[in-house]
Amino acid sequence: MQSLIDKKALIEQSVGYLFEEALLDEMLQQARLRETVTDETIIHVGDTLHMIPIVVQGSIKVSRENPDGEELLLYYIEGGDTCAMSLQCCIRKTASHIKATSMEPSVLLMFPMENMQDWMDRFPSWRAYILQSYHTRMLELMETIDEIAFMRLDERLLKYLKDQVKLLGSEELHHTHQQIADDLHSSRVVISRLLKQLEHRGIVEIHRNRIKVKDY
Repeated sequence: MQSLIDKKALIEQSVGYLFEEALLDEMLQQARLRETVTDETIIHVGDTLHMIPIVVQGSIKVSRENPDGEELLLYYIEGGDTCAMSLQCCIRKTASHIKATSMEPSVLLMFPMENMQDWMDRFPSWRAYILQSYHTRMLELMETIDEIAFMRLDERLLKYLKDQVKLLGSEELHHTHQQIADDLHSSRVVISRLLKQLEHRGIVEIHRNRIKVKDY
């Protein structure tokens, strides 16, 4: 169990520079800590949300999922970020439309939904933070749409691999071919073939249970 001192340090390190002291004090009292492991599902499609996350450490993948379990990667949230789509579901009291999964061991600060509108009304810094979150997520969604509409799958795959290296801070990715296929809404066979082509070009090295990205 994290102590109050640990929680205060996490809040100050991740968002302390963003908010006024009065809000930080309330966040300290309301926050609950949640630690996740790699590939842990944090939010399922259809969940009723009662808490809003802010990522303190690690990274979270946000995706759409159809009734057959097929996924499409939308965007990532990292340290200091929140999920605007989750916030919208909380405020409107609707079921979640997204799936959120830990990309790596992560630490989240969870805040009760009852605080969201109250903080929006009372704290300009929180209102600006939420509006900026909406803006950032919208730009990322537009980028995702552009990639699907205008880029070939091999180009999307290479960009995906480079983005993963930056996100996770390692040139070695422990992603399965099926996981990559799910994120890019393709098939494992097609992704495996494209990875082989990238290997022949000297851009990646394919090993058992890992992919090394050489040209990033």
